[in-house]
Amino acid sequence: MSSTPALRDTIYAFATAQGRAGVAVLRISGAHARGVAQALGISSLAPRIASLKLLHHPHSGEKIDQALCLWFEAPHSFTGEDVLELHIHGSRAVAGALLEVLGSLQGLRLAAPGEFSRRAFLNGKMDITQTEGLSDLLAAETTQQLRQAMRQMRGEHAAFFETLRVDVLTPLALLEAYIDFPDEEIPPQVISDVCARVAELTARLSALTASVPVGERIRSGIEIVLSGAPNAGKSSLLNALSGRDIAIVHESAGTTRDVLEVALDLGGYAVTLVDTAGMREAEHEVEREGIRRAQARRAQADLVLVLHDITKAESLSINKEENVIHVLTKRDLAPHQTLPKGALAISVNTGVGIAELLEVLTQKIAALTDAHEAPMITRARHREHLARALGALERFDLSHQPLELACEELRHAAFHIGTITGKIAVDDILDVIFKEFCIGK
Repeated sequence: MSSTPALRDTIYAFATAQGRAGVAVLRISGAHARGVAQALGISSLAPRIASLKLLHHPHSGEKIDQALCLWFEAPHSFTGEDVLELHIHGSRAVAGALLEVLGSLQGLRLAAPGEFSRRAFLNGKMDITQTEGLSDLLAAETTQQLRQAMRQMRGEHAAFFETLRVDVLTPLALLEAYIDFPDEEIPPQVISDVCARVAELTARLSALTASVPVGERIRSGIEIVLSGAPNAGKSSLLNALSGRDIAIVHESAGTTRDVLEVALDLGGYAVTLVDTAGMREAEHEVEREGIRRAQARRAQADLVLVLHDITKAESLSINKEENVIHVLTKRDLAPHQTLPKGALAISVNTGVGIAELLEVLTQKIAALTDAHEAPMITRARHREHLARALGALERFDLSHQPLELACEELRHAAFHIGTITGKIAVDDILDVIFKEFCIGK
């Protein structure tokens, strides 16, 4: 790979956030890691055993800090290289002194974003789906995102896609044996076996690519749009669910002109709650644009809460729509009014019905993210390569294609599946993946 020469460099960076803290972790990875330990006056480090050591300035001999030191000998480390970890006191002075020392040593340089994880990939410690899982783990904000990231980090995705790739290579191997012998006729049994395998693979990939992007929803968040007429209580509900005043609430109609968003953790799921302009015949261009945006967001939402003012909804009839929940607001103003079938009633002022609404939302979200495929596709990149692999399998046709072209379609399918995990050389996608990481990871 083009990046391989960079592996000769020894890199260093903090794996913890900058700023004042109780402990900061400094990582050094590469062939000069042991030399760094010696330069700092650290000796007698046993692999994988924490040792409390004094760190000295290599030139002045001045004591810099007392640190917990960990030594990981290649290949038994995160990066697959020699790694030295220094758990130091997290003051700016200590951190700055150590960075100054490391910057003065020959053969060392500051790590680029994601470079430790990139080296782990290049040295065969992780595949690409596992590094993506690590990235998702670092960014996880809800329990469901955490669980999904951990499954991917443990290699469940890698095992799944590798099995799929081998299943494509098997019929390819059966056919390639005959390419070098054009005079040999392929036995009907082999043709039948290959066609059956490809048909089964095509059906599996078709179902996988057509399925709801559950993993992508969990990773990026479920979008719930608040819709309804002006003054139906959308902004009040947004503020109540978020626990802070995000939207302006006023008795004047048309207060919300633009789209407002707030991120929530709802039952362990990441949710984006979207407040939109009230739906009516607008008099002004600005409001018309707000309504147009509201309609666009509603069309792409995972769930829609349609709000109705209960004091204006006596003759309301509810049309059942998939992933649409009808909510009557201001229940405190009409506590005894009969509710239409299938609707919920809430009052932001008194809290009536809010718990029930949250329960219904959680159930709806759980149903939306109920994965029937294993593992879940977590990124658009995975889905794109699976779609390309599916296209190649669908073009495979032993009856009308020369044998070489039929085999080429299977190679394309195997290539795109392998690209998901990095089993094929994929220099062109590495920068896209690793740029998401922070320095020191």
